[in-house]
Amino acid sequence: MGALSLTKITKSFGPVDVIKGVDLTVNDGEFCVFVGPSGCGKSTLLRIIAGLEDATSGTMRIDDADITNAPPSKREIAMVFQSYALYPHLTVRGNMALALKQAGASKADIEAAVQRASSMLSLDKLLERRPAELSGGQRQRVAIGRAVVRTPKLFLFDEPLSNLDAALRVNTRIEIARLHRDLKATMIYVTHDQVEAMTLADRIVVLNAGRIEQVGAPMELYNDPDNVFVAGFIGSPQMNFLKGALLNGRGETLGIRPEHLAINRSQGQISGTVSHVEHLGGETLVYVRNAEHGLVTVRLFGEHKFEVDETVHLTPDPSRCYHFDKDGKRIR
Repeated sequence: MGALSLTKITKSFGPVDVIKGVDLTVNDGEFCVFVGPSGCGKSTLLRIIAGLEDATSGTMRIDDADITNAPPSKREIAMVFQSYALYPHLTVRGNMALALKQAGASKADIEAAVQRASSMLSLDKLLERRPAELSGGQRQRVAIGRAVVRTPKLFLFDEPLSNLDAALRVNTRIEIARLHRDLKATMIYVTHDQVEAMTLADRIVVLNAGRIEQVGAPMELYNDPDNVFVAGFIGSPQMNFLKGALLNGRGETLGIRPEHLAINRSQGQISGTVSHVEHLGGETLVYVRNAEHGLVTVRLFGEHKFEVDETVHLTPDPSRCYHFDKDGKRIR
């Protein structure tokens, strides 16, 4: 069991309010991802859950236990950091076994736990190596294995893949997803990476300036955002925001995702000139400059040829438009 409940959690550093009354329930066995811009409070909130920071006010519970004032060692939580934080003088086996040794576990139990985690993370051939002999991806797997052996109620990940190159990020992301399926454990994961959030999460928590903007499944947030902030933050390339009045749309702002804009060389609702083209193989991104709406992104699947400075015309799909009022709230 590992259900987490946060009630009216706040955190202030002197006069600065960083977390502003967060209420959240993470269900047992759920993979929950915190996303938001730099400074939104996502890592601070994770550290409060871990007990590495004290909440200014509010309460926290894991299952039926109040952990608000419990020390980190009593919370049954394991945390994986952005930095691997491995002991350089210990082998992989030693790093993974250390917490269990300190807890007084038997040699047989320690060996069984290390072997189980090692098998899950494909570390069997690396157990006698030291961290200096490992690649970045291997070190991160050891850090994850060190958390797995403890069989905690809750796993916390603080941007664990940010130090890895692109290929390793993909492989390690797949391994974390598989690990979650195998363990059926509750996991909370902080990232600024859109792909990680969309592919790993059962639910995403979008944070902004210390508050929760929206919570939902990845495609729920993508297809049904509550406001301009969520609409613009979820999705890459991000949603286009056009002046609604100029398009006879409802509200102040009309939102349209790049893949829902048709581009034509002869006619359309919005005329402009091609500012830049990105050929990505499986898709083409065309950036069109319009005097009233600014830079508009069009996403086309497959390879398409457009020249910089040529005139094109865009038409939003009316069934895929989002309308927002002057305060950025969605008009449904």
